[in-house]
Parts: sequence; structure tokens; C-alpha cells
Amino acid sequence: MTSDLILQPAHVQLRALESREISSRELLDLHLDRIDASTVNAVVTRDDDAARQAAHAADERRARSGDAGILDGLPITIKDSLETAGLRTTSGAQELQHHIPDRDADAVARLRHQGAVIMGKTNTPAYCQDLHTDNPLFGATLNPHDPTCTVGGSSGGPAAAVAAHLTPADLGSDLAGSLRLPAHYCGVYGLRPTHGLVPARGHVPRPPGWLTSSDMVTPGPLARHPRDLDLLLSALTTPAPAESTPWRVDLPTDDRSVERLRIAIWADDPHCSVDRETAQALNTLQEALIEAGAQVCDTPGPVGFADSMRLFEQLLHATATATTDHETAAGELAAARELQDDDSSPRATVLRLRTQTHRSWLRANEERARLRSDWQRFFTEYDVLVTPAAPTAAIPAGSRTLHVDEEERSFFDQTGWANLTSHIGLPSLVVPVTMTAQGLPIGVQIIGRPYADRVLLAVAERLAALLRSFE
Repeated sequence: MTSDLILQPAHVQLRALESREISSRELLDLHLDRIDASTVNAVVTRDDDAARQAAHAADERRARSGDAGILDGLPITIKDSLETAGLRTTSGAQELQHHIPDRDADAVARLRHQGAVIMGKTNTPAYCQDLHTDNPLFGATLNPHDPTCTVGGSSGGPAAAVAAHLTPADLGSDLAGSLRLPAHYCGVYGLRPTHGLVPARGHVPRPPGWLTSSDMVTPGPLARHPRDLDLLLSALTTPAPAESTPWRVDLPTDDRSVERLRIAIWADDPHCSVDRETAQALNTLQEALIEAGAQVCDTPGPVGFADSMRLFEQLLHATATATTDHETAAGELAAARELQDDDSSPRATVLRLRTQTHRSWLRANEERARLRSDWQRFFTEYDVLVTPAAPTAAIPAGSRTLHVDEEERSFFDQTGWANLTSHIGLPSLVVPVTMTAQGLPIGVQIIGRPYADRVLLAVAERLAALLRSFE
């Protein structure tokens, strides 16, 4: 047994469990000790006794060669927005500081069914509604690479916990880049799966007890290696017994060599330009791919950036109104009716989108379907599309503006590239590729056709090997 094992990726830790090099209980205690010593404030709720009982049960299963799940005995953490039976779930909100669910979120239940040992909950801004991870209950989560920089949000606690080796993997969630931006800022792998593959029931928000969720939110895994994400994806797409689901998922993969891949690169766009170091990272990756013999093509993208963002914002504000109380909704409607036709202020835009008619939403949904068709056609020519993950590396903690080189930009431009696919539902993977001169991670985003999640993971593993050889 060695404490160095917790520095290894999840698939290596699982291999050590299977070979009896270490017990689940011992591996759990190593992680708990590291959490105790950590100063990044990523893991905010624990139940060590329950976790040790689950680890002991995994050890007993292995000792008698019983049925073992994909993740049997592996300690992991869960974002605090996903409900965990018997373990406090607050979604970073003071109103939920005493909320202890009696039922797991569906995605959490799937992980438990596959033997995962849940050792704690990771931090998130209140109700997942910020691009910084800070809240009145638990405070701010610090970036393990530089505590003066943000971890992003809303899955900032999960990304920081994985990056700081407090956990081999975490289950986060992504609606508007909430998983991918923190993965990029913390230098870990983060997968937003194809929408609908992983159920979102039990994610807060919506409120505890709701059976439905946003039509854009998707739970997804974070880890330190593409192979780890593949293992978690297998667990997350295997229904738990309580679901009584007759189907099973068999996602395609791709074992072609790099030189046989058709890779499109959308390196920049005037509607969300990137800084010099991000542009250089994309250029370095492109050079490595070309040198390896890949079929690489620069592209302006399959859709118009500005039009896609406008539609995303319309659909985002629509889905956010589901839990608005009647009094607030009536007030917003009255305020929207009083707006001048030529009022294009941010407040006016938000009011109009939050009070749009069902007819307007139906037309927007039709436009979304047409955009999906544009993406589908694009992927008949290319296997994957590589884009920036964000315009810059991690920005200063607490900052409400974004600076791209010398230009001041909207705070929300941080998730511009991620939100190309948020309303479309395509699998999107953030892959760390390099570091800035200041030691902050820079990642890229890889996008694929629907259900090409495993193709993205296979490509990411080849990219990692390529970049090592290109250094």
C-alpha cells in the first residue's frame, strides 16, 4: 500500500483494487486523509462512517468473488447539486442547508449500483447559478494551480477536487458550460454526455422532489484520464434495478489511428475571440495532428456563432422559468409589457425572454432542430470538431469581467464556446493540452455527433499521447 496510489488516475486505482494490492477501505482512508489536509475547499459535506461501510461491503464482495460493478470499491465524490440518499445536498443554497434526501438522483443511483463508494459532496455556487464557485454556506473553492484564480462554475468543486487528487473522479453537471469551464480552468478531463444518456432527475435545481429537469442540463463525469471517463460513462449509462429499464446502451467507439481521422478545427471566431496563449495552444495541437498524419481542416464552424448564441440564450431563459412562483412571474410579465419597443438593454432582453409565449418557444425549438440538422450534416464530413474550451485560462477569483489580452469582454463570454452545444445536446469533451506561462491549464473542447461519446474519449487519449511526443 502506498499513498502515491491516490495520485494515479481512477483506472489505475481500480486495477490495484482488483489485484488486491490495496483494499477499498484503505484506499478510501488515503483519500479522506488527503481531503483533511487540503486547503482548496472542494469537498464540503462528508459522512465518513457511511463511506467506510460501503468500502467494507466492496471488500467483502471482492473477498468472496461476488458480483462486482464497473466501479466496485472506488471512492468518488458527487457535486452538491445531485441528491444523495442520507447525505446532505444543498446545491450551495442556504434554504437547503439541512436538506438530507431519502432518495439518490438517478445518476447517483447508477454509480452506487456499479459499486462506487461515495465519500463526499463537492462545492457549487448557490443553485449552480454562477461561473465562480462560492456560496454563503461553504465559501469559495480555490484553484489548485493558483488560489488567486477561479475554478469556474458551477462544477468548480468537482473539478478542483479531481485536480487536487482529493478524488479520482466526480459526478458534475452541465447546463451552460457548468462542467466544461471548470474542467478547463482546473486542467482535468470533463465530459458532457449526449443529452438524454444520463438522467437528470434529482438534480437541484429543479427543486427537491421534482421529477422533471431542464431540457438542457446533463450530469457528466470529471477525471484525470480519458479512460476514467469511459469507465464512469459505462456506469452512468447502465440503469439501476429500480429503473426497471429494459434497454441497454451500446455506444460506438473508434479504434482508427490518428492519420485516418478527419478532424475539423474551429480555432477562433470574431464573436468570441480567444487570447494569444489559447490561440497558440490550438495551433500547437494542429501542428501535432498534421505531423502525425491526421486529415486536419480549418473551418468557420457548422453554424453561425452569433445566431447559435442568440438561440441558446432564448432557450436558457425559457427553461429557467419553470419554478418561478406565480407572483414573480406576474410581475415580470407586467414589467415586460411596459418595455419600450426600442429598449435593447440587458434587463429588457432578459424580461422578454423570460416572458416569451409558448408559440415563441415552439419556434425556437424548431430552430434548434434545424441547427441539429446542420451539425449532423457537418459530421458526415468530419469525425470530430476541435474548438477552444474558453477564450482564456482561469480568470481572477471573484472577477465579474473577462479580459482577452487587452480587450474587456462580457463575463459570460467564458462559456461562449461551450454553449455552442449546450442547447443542441451533442457530446462535448474538455481535454487539457498545455499550461500558460503563469502555470494555468489550457484545454480544448472536442465535439462529436450524437452518441459519439466514446469516439471523443478515444480521440482524447490519442491526443494526449501526441502532445507528449510533440513536447
